[in-house]
Amino acid sequence: MQLRYIRFKAMGCPCEIRFFHHDDAEAERLADICLTEIRRLEAKYSRYLPASVTNQINDAAGCDPVTIDPETSALLDYAHTCFNQSDGLFDVTSGVLRHLWHDGLLDTPPPSEFEKWLAIVGWQKVHRTATSIALPLAGMEIDFGGVVKEYAADATLALLSQEGVRDCLVNLGGDIAVLGRLANGQPWEVGITHPELPGQVIASIQVGSGAITTSGSYERFIRIGDKKFSHLINPVTGIPADNLQSVTVVAPKAIIAGSICTIAMLREQEDALDFLNSTHLPFLSVDKLGTCHGSLQKE
Repeated sequence: MQLRYIRFKAMGCPCEIRFFHHDDAEAERLADICLTEIRRLEAKYSRYLPASVTNQINDAAGCDPVTIDPETSALLDYAHTCFNQSDGLFDVTSGVLRHLWHDGLLDTPPPSEFEKWLAIVGWQKVHRTATSIALPLAGMEIDFGGVVKEYAADATLALLSQEGVRDCLVNLGGDIAVLGRLANGQPWEVGITHPELPGQVIASIQVGSGAITTSGSYERFIRIGDKKFSHLINPVTGIPADNLQSVTVVAPKAIIAGSICTIAMLREQEDALDFLNSTHLPFLSVDKLGTCHGSLQKE
């Protein structure tokens, strides 16, 4: 069996798929199947693509409901669960707050800007049935960015499994889903980036099946003066997260690990650690002082 590497870019991130297969033609077919599925989900849910479901919903804000298919409805069901379990911190309508915090700012936004954008944030305001969704306020938006990459990693792994592949790793920009083991019988090994030392690894985690994702403020941020502000913004206050530097979670599915990471990043530090411990899932968090917490041990 030969280890196959597929490297590509999708959803704005470098991606990689690894799997074992002895036949070149079949391996190429499997690669095409995976890439087709990932491209399908990107085209369907990216807010950067005008024809996406996301933009169809957003373009109708303040107007009529938009009909949605079962896949979209299931993702919104998951977003609804995350909203409730996070006390409103995981909110797929909060993407508009990128207009509040953006590159080029010379100072923190004034109170009037907070009022303007927070007025159109709030999952509880959305009108939804199993087959439709309506954003009641003009300018309101949803953004699947917090779930779709992780969902795509899970979906791609499931496709490979359905095709008979038993040992594989799907890495979509750091959202990683794995199945089986390496040729030597060892679990897949995943390195966790050090939030303070780019290019270095703070821990290496062995994962035999399931998923591992990391969320942090060290790669995506804006700078105002000499201070960095995270891309993760509290949808209640409008203030960027400034508690933990990074959170890594191992879970059965990437979509679960990813949402737990996001929720933890948006909580105050002690609250975040209590929340992470309550999940009973392996995790590693790094606080602002560089101290590591959790059951995944630092190298």
